[in-house]
Amino acid sequence: MQMETRKLGELEVSAIGLGCMGMSAFYGSTDEGEAIATIQRAPELGIDFLDTAQLYGPLTNEELVGKAIKGNRDSYVIATKFNLRMDDAKPGDMSTVGKQDGSAEHVKSSVEGSLKRLGIETIDLYYQHRVDPKVEIEETVGAMAELVEEGKIRHIGLSEASAETIRRAHAVHPITALQTEFSLWTRDVEADILPTCRELDVGFVAYSPLGRGFLAERFSSPDEIDEGDFRRHNPRFHEDNWESNRQIVAKVKEIAEEKDCSPAQLALAWVLAQGDEIVPIPGTKRRKYLEENAAAAEIELTESDLARIEEELPEVSGERYAPEGMAAVNR
Repeated sequence: MQMETRKLGELEVSAIGLGCMGMSAFYGSTDEGEAIATIQRAPELGIDFLDTAQLYGPLTNEELVGKAIKGNRDSYVIATKFNLRMDDAKPGDMSTVGKQDGSAEHVKSSVEGSLKRLGIETIDLYYQHRVDPKVEIEETVGAMAELVEEGKIRHIGLSEASAETIRRAHAVHPITALQTEFSLWTRDVEADILPTCRELDVGFVAYSPLGRGFLAERFSSPDEIDEGDFRRHNPRFHEDNWESNRQIVAKVKEIAEEKDCSPAQLALAWVLAQGDEIVPIPGTKRRKYLEENAAAAEIELTESDLARIEEELPEVSGERYAPEGMAAVNR
């Protein structure tokens, strides 16, 4: 399959990426064999942009990605992230993860672990996973810029940063991409963060473009979500918000049926239609959903379609994270 590419700053990637988090963490049961097969299927579908992080597992998702790409490194654009201290972290045990640290020392020590786990010499896009309020962004990005000079990373990214933080960071070194949640039910970035990215030629990587699977109609009841799944504790999946948010899914499904596509494909097509600098990275751990997501790049939404979605889609109910999570976004 031939998929169009898009530019994140100076970095060229497939128009749709692959979020790898759920292959190792937070979203219930995992299957390493199927996960590796999914990553290896991606280039055949025109998808070359993989997203992982030290936190996913912790540590195990980078190792899994490393196994999957071994011997075929040049077929992929690899993005990973640092944030929390991993000095005493044990693979798969989140209780062993340390505190947030955006210091120059931590930036430089973190990259070494990621390079080793991924089995690569250079990371294509290296993000600060969350902005550390205790450390000036100039220090963090300055250290990341040194990693660029050393050839350990090619491009610098931020995640869940505010417009002001993006400007300050970009003044130190060009920021290639901002990764932040964006979908039919998460649109707060439209006010000032997306316009700032466009002004500065910072690409925008949209995570959870399918509303953590909700917009893809993956669940009919909260009871279907595994006990160990992060979504059981997400406000938008709580019973008090569930039925209201199901109305969003019903409208997405209605329009999708008229377009002869799945709800997931409609949701992805909408994100793609918001701008050529936007690259959604839907996560999946199964080849069948990867193939469904890739096909969304072929769907064209007309101005009439987009206007209808704008007019008819209900408002979302609930915050996108619990209070402690919300405190760390758009910072």
